[in-house]
Amino acid sequence: MEKNNDLSRRRFLRNSLLVAGGVFIAPLIESCSDDDKPDNSGAPEGMKNEGFETGVASFDPTETGVIIWTRYSTGSDAEITWELSKDATFAEITRKGQAGASSTNDFTIAVDVQNIASNTKYYYRFYNAKTKQVTVTGETRTLPSKTDVVNDVKMAVVSCSNFPAGLFNVYGAIASSDVDVVVHLGDYIYEYAPGQYGTNPFTNPLGREHKPAKEITSLSDYRERYRQYRGDKNLQLLHQKKPFICVWDDHEFANDSYKSGAENHQASEGDFQMRKMAAFQAYSEYIPLKTGKDLRIYRSFNFGSILSLYMMDTRVIARDKQMSYSDYIDTGGNFDQTKFRTDLLSPNRKLIGSEQMTWLGSQISADTAKWKVLGQQILMTKMLIPAELLLLLNQILAEVDHLGSAQPATMQALIGAISELVVIKMRHKQSDPSLTAQEIARITTTLPYNLDAWDGYFAEREQLYAMLSGKDVVVLAGDTHNAWMGKLTDMQGNFIGTEIACSSVSSPGLEVYLGISADPSKAIELAQAFTVLIDDLEYANLYKRGYTYLKFTASGSEVEWRFVDNVTTENTNVTTEKKYTIA
Repeated sequence: MEKNNDLSRRRFLRNSLLVAGGVFIAPLIESCSDDDKPDNSGAPEGMKNEGFETGVASFDPTETGVIIWTRYSTGSDAEITWELSKDATFAEITRKGQAGASSTNDFTIAVDVQNIASNTKYYYRFYNAKTKQVTVTGETRTLPSKTDVVNDVKMAVVSCSNFPAGLFNVYGAIASSDVDVVVHLGDYIYEYAPGQYGTNPFTNPLGREHKPAKEITSLSDYRERYRQYRGDKNLQLLHQKKPFICVWDDHEFANDSYKSGAENHQASEGDFQMRKMAAFQAYSEYIPLKTGKDLRIYRSFNFGSILSLYMMDTRVIARDKQMSYSDYIDTGGNFDQTKFRTDLLSPNRKLIGSEQMTWLGSQISADTAKWKVLGQQILMTKMLIPAELLLLLNQILAEVDHLGSAQPATMQALIGAISELVVIKMRHKQSDPSLTAQEIARITTTLPYNLDAWDGYFAEREQLYAMLSGKDVVVLAGDTHNAWMGKLTDMQGNFIGTEIACSSVSSPGLEVYLGISADPSKAIELAQAFTVLIDDLEYANLYKRGYTYLKFTASGSEVEWRFVDNVTTENTNVTTEKKYTIA
């Protein structure tokens, strides 16, 4: 690898992508401390907004700093100047410096600006002084310190943006909101080829076909996919207006990832570890985090005395392969419940792993903030539903997958079963003495709704609950493409906290999987049935795209589930379907 003459050896080494034994090591973020003095010289007058087509972004704000980001789009190495100011006109420059753009990092630039004031809004920009090219002006802010007087903290929680599935209207809605920060829980991109998951009749007319035109597996593939997503105007606007705190889910790698593989990775696609590290490299370039050097992206953020946010990884560091119901059904169609239960409750099954668990425990034990908020990907609520209902749902999913729609007889069986089970459940809650043992068994014989969620890792969840017991806990979740709220209870029935799960930006939800998207009333009925039949579930929306808005104070927190009208037209309204207060 040859050093470009325009870059110093020190910067070249700092930015280089090191390859040793076929393992990628993510590039370091440019650091900036008090060495860069305030400077009002060289203001970019007469410059044009060009050369930076993927816009600007900021990440991982703290009380003393923030990472600012851009990408120089010309395809040539360059020395780029960055500026940070407390005013939009940059009349007084708070900080200023230079950073190199090169092909090593796909011409991305990430600067970790440190030692700046807490709880402060900043403006920033990047420019090439030689070519007179300048970015749009970005807006960001630092987090409050323990000594700052802050009445509340407002955040938007979002996940699952599938480019071909529809427009990113949800991102646009958040951009115009009053939130302080965006918490993104993953599936920022999807790895699929055009025509695969997410593609619908609106994809081609809206110009939303995935690029490159194949499933992404290499570093260059993942980079191109990130560039496509970052070209979306709504996502660009949101990044320009708000700082992001991110964690990945599976699709930044491949569907249903675990530590040594993924459902959507086949042997013909090469070594999974190489694919995983290529995906991580591209992620680090486009979503720079303060951890940044390896896959251990779990980290914490302190919002003064109001809350601490713990961003976790449940996907690629320690997760054991997901269990599958099909592995417990013999050739005669019999389900081996005993073996299933033994494996499900095994203390050896890991999701976040011992190292991350120990880190989280030590952090929380020393935490003095009012709220302990866990930002993670998957549902933690116990979603245990009647076994007969789960079997019918899986049958419908199979029919939609193979035949394009559910068979009328199966749908009728589902509707009938739901009606009967809801009635039995209500009678059971009222201690109806006329219920038969068979009827009671229908509602008490339950199975986990989704083994890819925390329900597939029971023992480790109990370990986590023991750690969280007695705290004011709010767990954030994404992944499912639908909105949920659940109460978190341990195996003894003790209340641990509240889970707030957001819908998706555009990815299709259960209404599409079940083939009922054309009739929202069926999705509404199913959601209502779920809240009756699943003991720990308080709320569900199974057919709208949106985000959750949370406002935390020293005395309580307020939650709103906000949805857009659709993801197929640019002009949409934003409505709040449900509000909830956590005391």
